[in-house]
Amino acid sequence: MSQQPVEDEEGRRRMAAYTGFAKLPPLVGLHDMTEAASRGLTVAESVARQLRLHWSLKRLHMIFLAHIAEIPVYELKMAFSLHAHYCAEHVEPFASRVREMRQPPYGLEVCPSAALDAFFDEILSAPQMPALVLGVYGYAIPSLVRALERLTDETNRLFDHPTWRICRMALIEMRDVLEYGQQAVTCLVSEEERSALAEWTRLLEELLDAAGDLDGTQPKKDAEPRRMYSLTPYCYDGVPRRDGRFQDPYNMGVNAEAFLFDPEIAAMPKSIMLYFKRLREIDVPEMMSSILVETPGKAWEYYRDMTRQLWDEARHAMMGEIGFVSMGIDWTTIPLNFTWSLGLNTQLTPLERHGVLYAIEQGLMPKKTGKEYEWQVAVATANRLTSLIQDYDWADEILHARIGRDWLVPEVGNQKEALAFGDRAWSRILTDWGRWREEGLTEHRNWWPEVYRAACRHWGTTPDPDLLAYSTTYENTRADLKQVAG
Repeated sequence: MSQQPVEDEEGRRRMAAYTGFAKLPPLVGLHDMTEAASRGLTVAESVARQLRLHWSLKRLHMIFLAHIAEIPVYELKMAFSLHAHYCAEHVEPFASRVREMRQPPYGLEVCPSAALDAFFDEILSAPQMPALVLGVYGYAIPSLVRALERLTDETNRLFDHPTWRICRMALIEMRDVLEYGQQAVTCLVSEEERSALAEWTRLLEELLDAAGDLDGTQPKKDAEPRRMYSLTPYCYDGVPRRDGRFQDPYNMGVNAEAFLFDPEIAAMPKSIMLYFKRLREIDVPEMMSSILVETPGKAWEYYRDMTRQLWDEARHAMMGEIGFVSMGIDWTTIPLNFTWSLGLNTQLTPLERHGVLYAIEQGLMPKKTGKEYEWQVAVATANRLTSLIQDYDWADEILHARIGRDWLVPEVGNQKEALAFGDRAWSRILTDWGRWREEGLTEHRNWWPEVYRAACRHWGTTPDPDLLAYSTTYENTRADLKQVAG
């Protein structure tokens, strides 16, 4: 027969004074005895909250992904990549915990609240960047953090330790997201824009009130969820956009790979091309996000793994950014083209895009022409930053090749068929070099000499005339040095 905690004064004093052997903290430090006897949710209450957290993390994950390509600000693309990764990583722990606590059906794929879904639909459908930033970081993330904090505080750390631990881990990262998001709102949303969005933000508050806040624990207002932006169903836009710092985005006038793999060129000048190649990887999150948004119905592990890779590619872009800043080179003077992500997102199916990505990854595995070679070049520069960047870039690529083997190869057939599939798709989207110039979109300007001169000033060396004359383009050659199909 179970007993209730003692409620009289003597019982409270006894529990408060309780200690373990040699005054060790009782209950392994999770609670004192008074807390353990008085705090806790039922299994049903805990599951109900976790189902909402699970659902909300999945919705937020897709909101971040859905806007990576179209949002122009580079720093926000990188932030959305990281924050999508965080959401993806925390979805499965909640799903697994719910499965441990209840028999099927678990309700993991059931919308827990029409008002909550309308709340996320509104943010997904935000038509301009200020509304999106304010909706995500001013309302969605704060409500998620509140829900995690309440569950962390109110659950019994001993009885429901697995749930408490999952929330604790999620809170670490979501508080980081909240901190960044508050700064993003301050930097990107003006007071005038806030005022113009006042009616919409009141709607977001109404929807949270109708849902009982994100976790459903607050008093609910009985009102039919109304909509504003989401009255028009959301339609994904995969056309990549860049902010005003990105000049000449169609420029394909400098073939970095031909330079990098030329055995006659010394290592140090090649470091410029390594930084360029890394920063140019901004287009990979733009492309990979389109695969994820337009590929429904996969196991969650697929979205988790692919989002991890997407974030890795964003990290690589920022590594290149660091490299240029370390040399005092203004990277915004270098044309960072978006033609790869533009072509893939607008001309190929999601599966074909993944095929191209896989073909590129496999092409980076050979010892003499892949990531190990790039790392060897970096080491030969005797520059620790350059070698460190390539060290981790190489390590990440091993994982990415495995992700492709796990998720693409079984769908296409086998390794050989997957490579051929990706190669054919890639050849189809790199045939517009001349048309872009004819239409006045770019002159394919050779930006190399000016950047090389700036690097030489940083190194305190005299530019090599032969290197200044480098002018190989991508007109007839892909990044893997294969000929472009005519």
